[in-house]
Amino acid sequence: MSEALGLKAAVAGAGLVLLAAGCGGDGGDGGGDGDGDGAGGAPSVEGAYTDAVPAASASLSGTSVEGVAIGMPEGWSRSDGNGRMCMDPPEGERCGYGSVQVYPKAAERNGQGWPAEGTAFNEAGGWRSGDASCRAPGAEGQEPGGAELAVGPPEVTEHADGLKSHHRVWEVECDGGAAFEVRMWFLPESDVMVYVPAVDPAYGPVYDQVAASMDVTEYKKAREREQERKEKDEKKDEKEERDD
Repeated sequence: MSEALGLKAAVAGAGLVLLAAGCGGDGGDGGGDGDGDGAGGAPSVEGAYTDAVPAASASLSGTSVEGVAIGMPEGWSRSDGNGRMCMDPPEGERCGYGSVQVYPKAAERNGQGWPAEGTAFNEAGGWRSGDASCRAPGAEGQEPGGAELAVGPPEVTEHADGLKSHHRVWEVECDGGAAFEVRMWFLPESDVMVYVPAVDPAYGPVYDQVAASMDVTEYKKAREREQERKEKDEKKDEKEERDD
């Protein structure tokens, strides 16, 4: 599928497909891109951040990062850096509250291997890598406390390219009484993650729509070419060492 994804048609037609499946089917590596953990009716901390009525859907336009194609809601802005692409809602801060973040080579670029290290994405603490602050609006100075895995295995989300990701939702409480929700869609084999570090309930269904529009076809082709070049260089180096 092209970068444009035929997004309005693809999302309207395919939508967010939620499947109950075990980890370890089509995908390899203990629950790869053929399996995952999906969504639907994901609990949210309604009223914690805004009184806005949640948008049922949004009109999407195609964008991409390192070959990962995905739909961006109209009126949102894009910013890039630190190995990720952020899609920020209107009046939102860059990569801040309510943003959708896309991470190609997610675990590879994370020094701690998150979210693929072991089964981190299946655990209550899997919503973060290392230290994190309370991400609820107006909760400056509060520290995150207990987290509940509100949507966990065996839920999966099917994307525009037919791959199925692990989908997870965490509800996180902070020590001062604030709370926030985190959402993740992760393809372990492709090592691509869509991440919402702090959900704004006003865009609850839109996050699912955006995630469902993702297509990693071109990204995977680029990764294959990269691996072929790496193997070729390694063989060349080995040959030069033998000739010395």
